[in-house]
Amino acid sequence: MSRLQAALPAWQWLRNYDRDAASADLVAAVIVAIMLIPQSLAYAMLAGLPPQLGLYASILPLVVYALFGTSTTLSVGPVAVTSLLTAAALSKIAASGSADYLSGAIMLALLSGVMLLVAGLLKLGFLANFLSHAVVSAFISGSAILIALSQLRHLLGIETEGETVLSMVRSTLGELAHWQGQTLFVAALVLLILVFMKRYGKACFRRLGVSEKQAGLLNRTAPVLAVIASMLMVYFLRWDLAGVEIVGEIPRGLPAPRWPSLSLELMQQLLVPAGLISMIGYVESISVGRTLGAKRRQKVSGNQELIGLGAANLASGFSGAFPVTGGFSRSVVNFDAGAVTQAASIYTAILIALVAMLLTPALYFLPKATLAATIIVAVLSLIDWSIFGKTWRFSKSDWLAVVITFVLTLLYGVEVGVGSGVLISLALHLYRTSQPHIAEVGNVPGTEHFRNVQRFKVETVPEVLSLRLDESLFFANANCLEELVYDKVFKDDRIAHVVLMFNAINEVDYSALEVLEELNSRLYDQGILLHISEIKGPVYDRLSKASFLDRLSGTVYLTQHQAISDLCDRFAYQSKHPEDRNKRGRW
Repeated sequence: MSRLQAALPAWQWLRNYDRDAASADLVAAVIVAIMLIPQSLAYAMLAGLPPQLGLYASILPLVVYALFGTSTTLSVGPVAVTSLLTAAALSKIAASGSADYLSGAIMLALLSGVMLLVAGLLKLGFLANFLSHAVVSAFISGSAILIALSQLRHLLGIETEGETVLSMVRSTLGELAHWQGQTLFVAALVLLILVFMKRYGKACFRRLGVSEKQAGLLNRTAPVLAVIASMLMVYFLRWDLAGVEIVGEIPRGLPAPRWPSLSLELMQQLLVPAGLISMIGYVESISVGRTLGAKRRQKVSGNQELIGLGAANLASGFSGAFPVTGGFSRSVVNFDAGAVTQAASIYTAILIALVAMLLTPALYFLPKATLAATIIVAVLSLIDWSIFGKTWRFSKSDWLAVVITFVLTLLYGVEVGVGSGVLISLALHLYRTSQPHIAEVGNVPGTEHFRNVQRFKVETVPEVLSLRLDESLFFANANCLEELVYDKVFKDDRIAHVVLMFNAINEVDYSALEVLEELNSRLYDQGILLHISEIKGPVYDRLSKASFLDRLSGTVYLTQHQAISDLCDRFAYQSKHPEDRNKRGRW
């Protein structure tokens, strides 16, 4: 049973599913479906694909994730950032609307699915931890601005091009004289409805006597209201004949299984974009899933989420659609609507399938300006301006990484932005770990605690150098320890013992072992003994296997207090009383 539950997380809720849960899930499904239909059409347009593919990407992937995902409320499907990444990748290999473009979208979904699935099976979910959340926020904010700018052409009824801020602004200004009045009017109406409902809709429903929760749910239906209003306007005024671009005929029916042309060249071209889409999609999805899961004290497994998202992307590819991931807005709606299990996603998929089979002709007069306005309002909420102020106050290196990622995304496009984000995150990690905090410590009077001599009034022993290492030792930072010890020893002839506190060290690699061996040997040649205190079991075992502890010139002590006490007793050293010290620096 445990193996079945691990392989198929849905079994956990399926075996106890009852009428009350079904009722709650069905209500949530209706709300999410109402919201998801215009979003799906809009994100397909953003990806440069036919609108029905947005519906297709919201049917089978939802069902598959419901079976293999571990979040009870995460709702997968097309999202803004992955749609933009899809368009950026495909625009380099084919023209939008061509058979090769569609084949490339399917290949992207399949490649992303395979990558995520393999990563999940290999339990590589931890790799997402190497992508800084501040850098991801900067990338998403930059992408949101690019997405909003890319939709101006649909709002104004003009033809523009470009994938960066400068190229899109230049192109838009060049075509601005050809703006289309009716199209702008439709866009302005939709924006007015969406913005008004977002800011004041809930309060209006409350004044009508609707409960707080119901008012919030009703307010989520604003996109559908905007869709209906704009379609009626275009239909009765026949603005489609006046130049307002409409969606037109959307094929009725369910997606048929599709398979892209198995071109090795195409796979090679899309391999890197698929990897970037997989990584960004997973980070966004796991963040949303864990945030919502924490509110219900539910565990979301990172490795199983890789499998669930991978399976969902494979399902999207087989449906002839494009990459999907967990969406923030609709997942929150799903949560707020009271979804209890992933059955809500299955019900949502059924409702969207019914729309695809029965109601697509009714969307004929849907203006593209409406979808563009829907996208703009949705993505503007993704821009996090506060991240610049927060990182500036907390860490200048984080702030610099945020600014670089944000600027590169705007100036060079999303692919360069996300690629630079990954490299900057890794560079930040390597920089910080290569500059470990190493504190000289002393005994706090009346206790057995040892603290930084720069921050506390502590007792020290002139003949004993006590250092606390606050980072694991590996090839990038071990030399910092070596240089600091030599610097201290060469400046003070009284030092006869060096005690390294290993309480914060979780790992020592081979390069660091060589540095420790060299340090031990050179200090011994100078008549100085090297001691270690508070070493953790796994680190002790590793150093023992390498015979380093057997060659250690000094002693391995259980605690730092024991080390200082023993050395003072053996060599009749006297502690130096506390002095007023400058309390700057770190703990």
